[in-house]
Amino acid sequence: CSIIDGYVLARSAFNHSVNYRSAMVFGTAHLVDDIEEKNDALRRLIEDLFPGRWDSLRSMTKQEVKATSVMRMKIEEASAKIRNGPPGDVDEADHPVWAGVLPIESRLVSPQPAPGLPDGMELPQSLADLIQSGRLR
Repeated sequence: CSIIDGYVLARSAFNHSVNYRSAMVFGTAHLVDDIEEKNDALRRLIEDLFPGRWDSLRSMTKQEVKATSVMRMKIEEASAKIRNGPPGDVDEADHPVWAGVLPIESRLVSPQPAPGLPDGMELPQSLADLIQSGRLR
């Protein structure tokens, strides 16, 4: 998994970079075949991202559960790499070109209702709160 936090613009092409966060996990993955275990994993995923939403959704059909793969993995090892900060070309500070970081943000913005929603259907408060918080889970 990688997230780009910003473009790092230096005074030379060589010193341009990217601020990022990256994580890798290692272990042996196993396909989850049990329907109840798959359903529970999918419920936990939805609830972790959007608390309270699962109970308002229609139940998944057996075909939908069957068509969705779920993997389980015991993490045996993990590693992370992070690059954060300005360009590392302070020795070239006398060169007259703008240098610095162009931050990149991932954030929730105004919701776009799906076609066919009944007139007057409001966004659930839990989703409005999530958007207002500015946090991606």
